[in-house]
Amino acid sequence: MKTVGLFYGSSTCYTEMTAEKILAQASFDVEIHNLADVAIEQCLAYDFIIFGIPTWDYGELQEDWENQWEALSGLDFSGKTVAIYGQGDQYGYPEWFLDAVGYLHDVVKLNGGRMIGYTDNIGYEFETSQALSDDETQFLGLALDDENQFEQSEERLSAWLAQIEREFNES
Repeated sequence: MKTVGLFYGSSTCYTEMTAEKILAQASFDVEIHNLADVAIEQCLAYDFIIFGIPTWDYGELQEDWENQWEALSGLDFSGKTVAIYGQGDQYGYPEWFLDAVGYLHDVVKLNGGRMIGYTDNIGYEFETSQALSDDETQFLGLALDDENQFEQSEERLSAWLAQIEREFNES
């Protein structure tokens, strides 16, 4: 498998810490890019991409993602395989849990990306989310809540890394 490009935005460091854990734990090569420092267009240099995005406040984009959203919306993801992980607060913002994951998923898929890394929504407590599949049984990526369920994040991340490695290899 070729190198995976991981691009994230982070204000509270949770999404950044997850990126660092991915780098340390993945059995495949990963190059990490902070969207505060690089242009989103650089993701097109990779066939395999991981995006890390937190949901901010009431279903809003984190500032690094918001600053690059217009450019992202114009990118052609044809031939790219993309997985997304997100950080959210299911108790503080139960009506908007991981909404940014759903926004990002929809843009990338609409622009030709092959989306992978969906996960079950069992074990979470929230009201609504834009990050749910049409049948509402899965998140459109890895759902993490390091604020309220930090003790579960390690197991969730390990299982997801094994899953996306398989899915990347199927591409």
